[in-house]
Amino acid sequence: MITERDIAVWIVSALLAIGIGWSRYAKWRTRDKLVRELAAMDPERREKVLSRLNPRLAMEAREQLMKRFRIT
Repeated sequence: MITERDIAVWIVSALLAIGIGWSRYAKWRTRDKLVRELAAMDPERREKVLSRLNPRLAMEAREQLMKRFRIT
């Protein structure tokens, strides 16, 4: 038998899963937008922007630029 507690647990679990998935998608979308904007910039300005970012984020952005756009 399915009780009200079971239904409540499933609903809460589904909402948590949707929230986690949405936050990961939003993070990916934001980083993708940043990499596309960096690719459109001239090299001097790109390096200036990358130097201002968090080192870990800057390294990920550089890796994506090299992988997707062949930009060093």
